Amino acid sequence: MTIDSSIHQENAIPVGQVFDVDSRTGFMPPQPPIRRLPATWEEWEAMLDAAIAGGFKCGDAADLTEEDAERSESWRAQVRKMPVLPVNGALTSCPLLLRRGHLVLTFLLHYYVQTLPIDVPILIPRSIAIPVLRVSNVLDIPPLLTFSDTVLYNWEYKTAPSSANPDEGVEAPQLDNLRSQTTFSGLADEEEFYLCSARIELRGVEALELMRQTMDEMFVGDEIAVRRISAYLKTMAGVINELKTLLLDVRKQCDPERYYSLVRPWFRGEDSDMTKRKWMFEGVEEEQDLSPPRELSGPSAGQSSIVHVLDVFLGVDHQSKNSDKPSFMSRMLTYMPRNHRLFLKHLSANPRPLRSFIVSAQDEELLDSYNKAVLALKEFRDAHMIIATLYIIGPARRAARAAMAGAAQIDSGAEPTPPGKAGEPLKGTGGTDLVKFLKDTRNRTGATMIS
Repeated sequence: MTIDSSIHQENAIPVGQVFDVDSRTGFMPPQPPIRRLPATWEEWEAMLDAAIAGGFKCGDAADLTEEDAERSESWRAQVRKMPVLPVNGALTSCPLLLRRGHLVLTFLLHYYVQTLPIDVPILIPRSIAIPVLRVSNVLDIPPLLTFSDTVLYNWEYKTAPSSANPDEGVEAPQLDNLRSQTTFSGLADEEEFYLCSARIELRGVEALELMRQTMDEMFVGDEIAVRRISAYLKTMAGVINELKTLLLDVRKQCDPERYYSLVRPWFRGEDSDMTKRKWMFEGVEEEQDLSPPRELSGPSAGQSSIVHVLDVFLGVDHQSKNSDKPSFMSRMLTYMPRNHRLFLKHLSANPRPLRSFIVSAQDEELLDSYNKAVLALKEFRDAHMIIATLYIIGPARRAARAAMAGAAQIDSGAEPTPPGKAGEPLKGTGGTDLVKFLKDTRNRTGATMIS
């Protein structure tokens, strides 16, 4: 499969270096990201190695012991003593180093924040705060863990492929030949959670090619073009159905209870903090070119570029009705790599959207093919709700019931508030009301179908 990187017409879909979208791997880089930063930044890497080897638990873990708390505090003390390493030209001029730098620093940041006792303020030490803000400014993404850190730039081959034929280019990674470079817990469950999204990104590459072919035919717009577009949309529905299968396959190697209690807590951003603590970045007020971030939402599937592209192409409208408050999906755009945002902006600016073309064509076969593609995307979101229920909503309710039962044994008057009740909705890692968001997104997708 080949995706032409040139723009044939004004409304063509551009895929190439300018948008960091590869013809073989889509939004994932065509080669595994680098595993380690050069010696200048070795202290970051060494501190991350120590955190991973430490097997730390989050500060609110139910089974946290005094020894656990002391070990993580010893590590945090070392972080506070670290020097502020330079974010200079050697780092900022190389995208590969920058992305590794963001990954390492944000993993360190989340290790630091999430291992803190839940009753102390969150002050991110200068040794992390200043570099992560500088690296994030250059990359134009927020200074915390994002989907791109856990998925797009966090993979390598299980088995290195044979050397590619120079005439054929680099071999695309196979879906079953991936592993993650960095995890918090060291559990296979966490790795599988990341790789599930990576496989969806890679399988979605065919959808990008189908979009390009469709938009080329829309430019022509004759009867033959309509027949071809209909065929492309039927194929796209099949690709989206495969994405749904890949999403549901996460159940094979990722246990819901282990994910909920041992993996998911590491992802929390400021807006998911149970005690609503602000993340303070030490020393930021002393740096004239830096400012504290306005919002900090953790990594979320809502930051996946391929899902946003499918929405934009098929005409699913996720815009907020309140002009003063952007929708969750709109907010998640700011957490994507900058060039991927530019790609989506270009696609959104298409002067002849697909849905309008379908309506104006008044062709029964074309309409049916379009509706099947939208229905497939709606069913993908149904699957997302199944996964969210299995991995988040169900375990949260069971944890709340267990907490209430324990409190009742100690003091019949103590009754913790279960997640999702008493005005405190269960939040996703992106900081949104999880159940409402999933239902609204699914319903908006279904409403895109044309009767």
